[in-house]
Amino acid sequence: MLPRTFLLATLSSVVFADVQFTSPAAGATLQAGKPITAKWKDSGDGTALTDLKTYTLFLCAGGNDQDSFIQLAPINANGQFSTGNEASATVAASIGGPDKNAYFLKILSVGSTGAQVINYSDRFTLSGMTGTFPSNVQTGIKQITGTNGPPSTAQDAPAAGAGGQGAQGDYAVTYTAQTGLIKYAPMQIPPKTKITADKAKPRYPTSSVSIATTFLPTPKQTTTMTASLTYSPASSRPFQAPAASMPQDDMQKFLNRWRD
Repeated sequence: MLPRTFLLATLSSVVFADVQFTSPAAGATLQAGKPITAKWKDSGDGTALTDLKTYTLFLCAGGNDQDSFIQLAPINANGQFSTGNEASATVAASIGGPDKNAYFLKILSVGSTGAQVINYSDRFTLSGMTGTFPSNVQTGIKQITGTNGPPSTAQDAPAAGAGGQGAQGDYAVTYTAQTGLIKYAPMQIPPKTKITADKAKPRYPTSSVSIATTFLPTPKQTTTMTASLTYSPASSRPFQAPAASMPQDDMQKFLNRWRD
């Protein structure tokens, strides 16, 4: 058996503040076409909610397993916790069906250290929805036995020198392999302080290209989400000597003639 002190030290690195949704209420019925308002508070577990900086909030539908639910639409794509614990948006009625307790909210929060936590709301119903769900989502909905959403997940900040945040959730899936309504792009990698490479080479292998010979179907994706920045750029004043003053002699008099 591992010593208790070892377990506490191990767990302390992943304990993190998380969000507890207070609205929509568990089992509530909302009307399609009207704003979906999300409200939350500090869950009381881990670090204070004030240590969280940014978030992305999504409307989801399906079961509680990762492969049985999908993200349908963003409620707030670039949220800041400093602006308050509430967000709302209206979504199209055609993005999902009217199944009971099929919907829940997902919030991806990023802290000041780059650590991330994902929390889910209780389930609710959207009455008046006119769309249909994919087969895996329908299967997940049939397996629902209550109003609890999926379990929360957390990830520590990336190790020093990793060059950016670690892969988390949908951001870890290759862009071209994503098939949901929302596409996810990784955070842009910050530039290095020194140029060490003397030959350019691609970061990823080349991919095949098929030339369209007929009209392609309308894309179903609604938006692309880019992972939040986990670093802050710094700047300083230039140290180069200022340029020499403009001439004041006959050359300046000549240049003055052309000011108009």
